[in-house]
Amino acid sequence: MSESQVQDGVAMAGKPWFTQLSVRERSTLGATFSGWMLDGMDAMAFSFVLPTLIVLWHISKGQAGLLGTSAAVVSSLGGWLAGFAADRFGRVKVLQITILWFAVFTFLCGFATNFWQLLVLRGLQGLGFGGEWAVGAVLIGETIRTEYRGRAVGTVQAGWAIGWGMSALFYTLFFAVLPLELAWRAMFWVGLLPALLAVWIRRHVSESEVFERARASVNADGSTKFFQIFSPALLKTTGLASLVALGAQGGYYAINTWLPLYLNARGLSAMHTGGYLLVVIAGSFAGYLTGAQLSDRIGRKWTLILFAMFSLVTVLLYTVLPISDTATLILGFPLGFFPSGSFSPMGAFFAELFPTALRASGQGFVYNVGRGVGAFFPAMVGYAGAHMQLGGAIAVFAVTAYLLMALSVLVLPETCGKELPD
Repeated sequence: MSESQVQDGVAMAGKPWFTQLSVRERSTLGATFSGWMLDGMDAMAFSFVLPTLIVLWHISKGQAGLLGTSAAVVSSLGGWLAGFAADRFGRVKVLQITILWFAVFTFLCGFATNFWQLLVLRGLQGLGFGGEWAVGAVLIGETIRTEYRGRAVGTVQAGWAIGWGMSALFYTLFFAVLPLELAWRAMFWVGLLPALLAVWIRRHVSESEVFERARASVNADGSTKFFQIFSPALLKTTGLASLVALGAQGGYYAINTWLPLYLNARGLSAMHTGGYLLVVIAGSFAGYLTGAQLSDRIGRKWTLILFAMFSLVTVLLYTVLPISDTATLILGFPLGFFPSGSFSPMGAFFAELFPTALRASGQGFVYNVGRGVGAFFPAMVGYAGAHMQLGGAIAVFAVTAYLLMALSVLVLPETCGKELPD
């Protein structure tokens, strides 16, 4: 190493990790972060309008849970299809398509006039939603160098919290100045914003070099097959990683789909509910960033296990104990912190578990089969909530999910520091 290289290394040592990224790495980080942020804004809009739809359309909690489940279930199919397409046609092109699809169908949800129309539109929205994460996580995982991969992928996850916060702000604004019949529709109409991001990605984001080299070495007939993720060499990894994703997402959906209604049931107005949720969202953002840092420092496995177990404890405290409104406000921070931070190591962890030629297929499948099964948790909470306290129903399914997540992670190998070979 030359003397100038040594001096450059010393000069950069004290700077934040993201300043040490190349232009290509920063562009990809910015695009995937923005995409997940806007997806978070669109996806979480539903949880805010749910109490209003129950009142206006006279639907049951079970039907409300089914609306929440529909998008997540279909998103699992979207993730599988997008992952397969990304391995065949490229990460960037498929990423653009999924963002456009998701934005358009979120916008159209604002024109639904009954339960069944919204159910179908939410399902179609889910196709793009599932595909966006599957492709974006692979792209950022392949583009960022090994020593920063965990932090970068975890930071992208933090974009979700910002999008959630944007949705909370729109909720507070729209429901304060518009009649209920129009306010909930406006929540979906602003969901067209991510379409602008797809245009920016086309100009500023290039395909990952790892994928380009891998594609050049694969036969022209596309000999890499999706079903190789179920081969004897990968079947155990595919199954366990799917359970990890199921635990994280089942717990998350069980909590956050019903959180606005849970707070409404405590007698909080829309303005107060928005304030309480902003505390949860602040905790969520901090959790994503903390999980991202820990992922590279103590490893993927220990970070996932710690966040899963603390999520379990926090959910029990928040939903089961007879706590005051002040305690509910304070506990909102860890309720956002730990369940959200559970996702930070996941993108890097899954990317490192699969070979490049199957990475998008494998990562897209395991994350989205977890999402697809976990998507039934809101519906099960809704039906259970008809026979018991809503907080108790949330706790039952969330605790089960986080126990499953922690036990599954224990059996998988640690991958921190692993290079991504072609």
